[in-house]
Amino acid sequence: MSEWKQKRFWTEVSVQEDDDGYAVALDGRRIKTPAKAPLILPGRAMAEAVAGEWAAQDGEVDPLSMPFTRSANAAIDKVRAQHAEVADMLADYGDSDLLCYRAESPQALVERQAETWDPALDWAERALGARLEPRRGVIHQPQAPEALARLRAQVHALDAFRLAAFHDLVSLSGSLVLGFATAKGWRDTDALWEMSRLDERWQEEHWGSDDEATASEAHKRAAFVHAKAFHDFA
Repeated sequence: MSEWKQKRFWTEVSVQEDDDGYAVALDGRRIKTPAKAPLILPGRAMAEAVAGEWAAQDGEVDPLSMPFTRSANAAIDKVRAQHAEVADMLADYGDSDLLCYRAESPQALVERQAETWDPALDWAERALGARLEPRRGVIHQPQAPEALARLRAQVHALDAFRLAAFHDLVSLSGSLVLGFATAKGWRDTDALWEMSRLDERWQEEHWGSDDEATASEAHKRAAFVHAKAFHDFA
């Protein structure tokens, strides 16, 4: 990101239509990615979001305040160049999905996991054509190859921008199923995030919360919400 360490030099930010999508220009000059590729965005909504981030800069450019720009850069410079590898990495979550590894005790936690997570697995069977089965304990037990193959094909079908967003939805939640559920809008984004934090909420109820962990989760949750917005704009 060293290319970004510069002071604001432009007065006008504009969105320009392109044959392949939309570009953002500073005083008429189109922005490029850190790898010097054209920053061509797939939709006007995303381009407007990126333009808004550049328009909001005052003084030194702060990349941390520009999540849409950073995600677009990642989609073009990293994900597009390694699409198959990224897709395979995310598809692998299906064989060890968070929702499938259940506690053996106490019974109250066992019941809460089933009540919260079973509907998501049922949804995946209906919407994605893949049934993942829950297991008791933490020892890995492989899922049915046919189900994993169906999920893998759907991950590989995502374009670079949606795959960049999907990367964060899956890695932050720890669940391929929740990643798909969020991308497809099965339930409210906050509700799906809470589903991914069930075990943490249980620990908080019984042992209390930790300030550092709370701050870390707030950062991850914000990134999760952003990933959903970026996916919807793609």
